[in-house]
Amino acid sequence: MPKLPIVSTSEIVMALSKLGYKFDHQSGSHVILRNMQPPHRRAVIPNRKEVPRGTLRVIIRETGLTVEEFIKLLD
Repeated sequence: MPKLPIVSTSEIVMALSKLGYKFDHQSGSHVILRNMQPPHRRAVIPNRKEVPRGTLRVIIRETGLTVEEFIKLLD
């Protein structure tokens, strides 16, 4: 399994937008994205310059992706 990169909230939002995720709302310092295509999953992302790797791993799991698939979306 490849090592997770250090990414910002905006990089995560751009990567997930390629899968059909759109900005739903912001609650405090967290950005909530919603997948407009079935299954209608939500992703909660803390608004930070560097999202911790453990948090990123949870976000990837919530979206139903693998680490490899997520890294490909970053390119």
